[in-house]
Amino acid sequence: MKKKSTETGLDYTLPNILFLIPLRTPPVIQNYDYRKWQLAVALLLISLVPMLSCPVSTLGAETAVATQPNILVIVSEDNGQELGCYGNKHVKTPVLNGLAAEGVRFHNAYVPQAGCSQSRAAYLTGLYPHQNGQIGLATWKFRMYDEAQPNLVRSLHEAGYRTGIIGKIHVNPKTAFPFDFKQITTSNFARKNLKSYAKEASAFFTESSKPFFLAVNYPDAHRPFTDQVAGIPAKPLTGSDVPPLDYMGLDSPQLRAETASYYNCMNRLDHLIGDLLTQLRESGKEKDTLVVYFGDHGADLLRGKRTSYEGGIRVPLIIRWPGFTQPGTVRSELVSTLDLMPTLLEAAGLVVPDSLAGRSLKPVLKQEQADWREYLYTEYHLHSAHNFFPQRTVRDSRYKLIQNLQPDEINPGYSFTIKRFYNGLPEVIRAASPRVKSAYRLMEKPPQFELYDLIEDPWEFENLAGQQQHLETLKRLSGKLEQWRQQTNDPLLDPELATRLRSEVEACFVNGTPEKGALELNYPNFFSEKLRTPTPQHAN
Repeated sequence: MKKKSTETGLDYTLPNILFLIPLRTPPVIQNYDYRKWQLAVALLLISLVPMLSCPVSTLGAETAVATQPNILVIVSEDNGQELGCYGNKHVKTPVLNGLAAEGVRFHNAYVPQAGCSQSRAAYLTGLYPHQNGQIGLATWKFRMYDEAQPNLVRSLHEAGYRTGIIGKIHVNPKTAFPFDFKQITTSNFARKNLKSYAKEASAFFTESSKPFFLAVNYPDAHRPFTDQVAGIPAKPLTGSDVPPLDYMGLDSPQLRAETASYYNCMNRLDHLIGDLLTQLRESGKEKDTLVVYFGDHGADLLRGKRTSYEGGIRVPLIIRWPGFTQPGTVRSELVSTLDLMPTLLEAAGLVVPDSLAGRSLKPVLKQEQADWREYLYTEYHLHSAHNFFPQRTVRDSRYKLIQNLQPDEINPGYSFTIKRFYNGLPEVIRAASPRVKSAYRLMEKPPQFELYDLIEDPWEFENLAGQQQHLETLKRLSGKLEQWRQQTNDPLLDPELATRLRSEVEACFVNGTPEKGALELNYPNFFSEKLRTPTPQHAN
């Protein structure tokens, strides 16, 4: 039966207990000291007292963690760690700050490639883009090699989870992911009916009578930056309120205005996530739901999206798992969104495929001592056909190495970004400090290796690759990168395959401009030959 505490107001469960107390002393007891028998009974009753006074929320806490939790994954567009809980003083994100305060915030979280389709396919398959095939945008015909390869959605669906998505999938083919519930399936960069995201989620929460997996993909902070939608944020920032992002290394009125507009998108994103989490709480399922939030890659600003720099691949990652994570935890391990699939499968009590590139975050979430990875790897191929420039990257606790696979050539991604959004930007770059100006020249025409000290130079302005005192670090990291490429059967290790891919992309150019209709891609067939017998690799 239930009883309400007069002190706390909590409901308590009183277990039904049947005591069989003999009216007369049993014969067998008469052979012993009767007082000892009375003492034994008294001790038994005392041991049951805690059971009579335990709140319902405490009873079975371990069991609740062990059962299959609901899973809510929230993904935002085109933003890095520009949140209040990551130290940004200009972005107002009380909801995400609160989520971090209730869960675990990862300081060194990365996506495998700084592109929308590539990042999403990677977390859904647990594989690097070169392993799953989604090396470029789905809207530009790039696709996964094999629809039947294991993925997070199918694994949970087959285990009895009700699966849903609100927002775009943005991975080819969409049919690889068996969602029971699909709403607002467009990118919605026009930001129409933003309140519908929480409304649709509420319906999904209410209708789900079994464990659920729901992915909610918001359009903010993708371009076009929109300062205010339906009065959100209430007081938009302007260029006079903020400096440009540090990793750009430049300053101008236009860059300040762009940064302010980006921050306004982030402020609105936080408001919308607040609406979503309110619906989860009101559904009564909050305590049974593991919540993950991450950005799909960095901001669409200089040296961010479509690059291998920190501004592109380093993202916010927050996980709240009631009854499992310790509130207010901050972890500094090198983690990847590739780790999400094994983490969520393990949380659901499912077998984790050996072929996955990531590893479960459960020991990190639980703050257990674990032999965690020393090196983390990322990559780049292209976004659309405009910017084919493959790279491979490795970092350790301090240093980061970028290997450009087309060294000493013009990087088309440089002019693509500079000319697309920023009028007069070349003049701003020419007026920059020699250190920053040199970094932009290098970005336009990169050498084979770029080596950065992320402690002394967190925004990667000084390439150390040619300095004698760093040759051993360069040798060590380039060796690790080569070993990882071999272990993951990187198709671009084969010069012939690299040339074939480049030829396919360049064949769609008409009068110097890529045409989507002219793009014909056969790389999934000849790349997959390289991956017939993949080697399990856990991104040490």
